[in-house]
Amino acid sequence: MKGRRRAGGGRAWARGSSASSSWFALVAFLCCPLFATVAFSTFRIFGVSFRPVLLPTWQTSVINAVATDHSFLRRESISATATATATIAAKRGSNNPSSIRIQEAISFPDQVLVFLQFSSSLPRLDLVCLYYPPSNPTTSSSSPVADLRLPAIIPSFPTSFIRCPLAPRGFSISLSPDLPLLKPRPWDHLTYAAFLDPHDNSTVVFAKGFNLRPARLSDPSRYVCVFGWNFAKPKYLLTSPALTAAQEIIRCNTPPSVLLRFRSQSEPNPPLVSVKTKGRGAITLPSVARPETLRLSSRKNRHTMCVCTMMRNQARFLPEWIIYHSLIGVERWFIYDNDSDDDIEQVIESLGMSNYVVSRHLWPWVKTQEAGFAHCALRARGYCEWVGFIDVDEFLYLPTNFTLHDVLQNYSSMPWIGELRTACYSFGPSGRKTKPPEGVMVGYTCRLGAPERHKSIVRPEVLNPSLINVVHHFHLKEGMRYVNMEKGLIVINHYKYQVWEVFKEKFYRRVATYVADWQNEENVGSKDRAPGLGTKAVEPSDWSSRFCEVNDTGLRDWVSIAFIDPQTGLLPWQKGRNLI
Repeated sequence: MKGRRRAGGGRAWARGSSASSSWFALVAFLCCPLFATVAFSTFRIFGVSFRPVLLPTWQTSVINAVATDHSFLRRESISATATATATIAAKRGSNNPSSIRIQEAISFPDQVLVFLQFSSSLPRLDLVCLYYPPSNPTTSSSSPVADLRLPAIIPSFPTSFIRCPLAPRGFSISLSPDLPLLKPRPWDHLTYAAFLDPHDNSTVVFAKGFNLRPARLSDPSRYVCVFGWNFAKPKYLLTSPALTAAQEIIRCNTPPSVLLRFRSQSEPNPPLVSVKTKGRGAITLPSVARPETLRLSSRKNRHTMCVCTMMRNQARFLPEWIIYHSLIGVERWFIYDNDSDDDIEQVIESLGMSNYVVSRHLWPWVKTQEAGFAHCALRARGYCEWVGFIDVDEFLYLPTNFTLHDVLQNYSSMPWIGELRTACYSFGPSGRKTKPPEGVMVGYTCRLGAPERHKSIVRPEVLNPSLINVVHHFHLKEGMRYVNMEKGLIVINHYKYQVWEVFKEKFYRRVATYVADWQNEENVGSKDRAPGLGTKAVEPSDWSSRFCEVNDTGLRDWVSIAFIDPQTGLLPWQKGRNLI
């Protein structure tokens, strides 16, 4: 249009029309501020280093743009939200209140997670979960009436969500009559986590709902990543093509403006990110994922050996598992807590006070073990040279005089080796009917004859960008190789079939994505299941004598000699010691 104006002005000038010349000058004068306004708005969308005085305008809209009329975000006016915030502030009696916002509600098989937005200075509130039947209006000027009120569970660990009991089918949920109502969204159709990877400036997105096949690459051209604070306003969104797609992980290029925002602010307000399909019938997954920035890898001050695990309600096993592995050379632990409700916080805190480097990461997502391990591998990459992926009932055992560091240093000198695959021996109840007070390593000594599977110790920096992993081993970058470790050098004792009191907990829920829960009539003959148990948690009469083919006391004997206190006769992880 600017070109046309210039052309027209030129013709008028050639005809010598002074009136047209004046008109051209007036149009040019009016277009200049319009062009400047558009340019300023473009800079404001993602908050790059240029900061015009209108910056508060976009900042306010970003903060308030959470519940909207997009296909997967509810419609709720900004004025209503401001009123809700003011009401809560008045109830608290604060002159300078912190805001609380409901971002999203996600329905799980046994609970609802309500994701909030609030400042770190917000004190704990006595929140109540309110449930509204489908007949209640959600946009009416009159306040809807809750049919049910139940106390909310606020995790003591800093997090962005609270727990509510499972909502009745079709009900909406809120935390106050003055806050928006949300219909809980299903846990299996969601973008739930994301990382900004500084190694290649990509964004790694974790999402459920596309049902990609396990252990196989999918076509990335079918997907794009979507970045923005308000998905109801497409003109403010950025899209980026996918680089890889596999299982529940999509890796995309990060838009330059998003990168610039992360680099220019010490505490950025990151946008939401989701995944969108391309073509006819395209869908964008709902999202609660805001990218975290990964730490850059450095060879200085790295731990030689770390461990990642995912667990639920197994805090009582942590002291033995962590203290033992510390004594053989593990230096750091990443615990992905799959929604535990036992005393895991206190256990980890006490271990930290004894100088064990243990970090807990809330990971409430159901059936996401493979994605969780990929997430942990990325997180650990900046801290660790080698990372083992083992469960809390699995213990590394080196039956010779070689130490764990001897083994790792040997393969560290071979840069083409990226993974050490270690055989697992499964131990049974060993004649016991009650939990061994001295711990699993000493208490269980009879196992199956042949290894059931293997687990891996990997170099996280050489993993394939797709992050494909199945049964605890990863795909590696092109040219990298794995090694099957000799059983005489290192194995894993897997105390899988413990006394019935412990073992029956496996029937509750399995964390692996592609493994059926044992209460479901699916893959009943799978090796993942205990042979002959079926789908009912009923103790067989001969349970204590099952899974016993080889009497193996190697690790028990070594632990009893190397770690027992000669004065008390106790092992370091037994109660009565001051280490925990």
